[in-house]
Amino acid sequence: MEANTLTQVLLNGNFLAVFGAAIAVILGGIGSAKGVGIAGEAAAGLIAEDPDKFGQTLILQALPGTQGIYGFLTGIMVMLNCGFLGGTADLTTTQGIYVLASCLPCGLAGIFSGIYQGRVSAAGINIVAKKPNEVSKAMIYAAMVETYAILGLLTSILLIVNVGNIA
Repeated sequence: MEANTLTQVLLNGNFLAVFGAAIAVILGGIGSAKGVGIAGEAAAGLIAEDPDKFGQTLILQALPGTQGIYGFLTGIMVMLNCGFLGGTADLTTTQGIYVLASCLPCGLAGIFSGIYQGRVSAAGINIVAKKPNEVSKAMIYAAMVETYAILGLLTSILLIVNVGNIA
């Protein structure tokens, strides 16, 4: 592929928008996979000793999985709003860059909050090991980290729905 053709592809608005959607999905997915894995390792250790705590630990292990969902929702919003699903996508380079930048809050918040939520959930699983009646407190700690993933999602959505206003 010639350098000129490659430049045209990389600066194509549609390519940039799809790349942004992919970043949101991939980074959110990485954060969730890592976070769920961290919490799952802690839960598996506890379940080996006390299988009756499976339900409590499952909730804490599932919490970091939401960042992947948020990245997926951001990707769907890009596809819907930019005409990739059931429409004709024809974005300018400026609009493509705008969409790419709009996906970053969800993607970056997703990767970091997913990992840290997994760590907080693992700590919560340690609480459940010693005091099973305190699972709700452990869930609140993990949910506090979720706040930042939600803020990233909302920021990305608000930016994406305004792409049509960009010249």
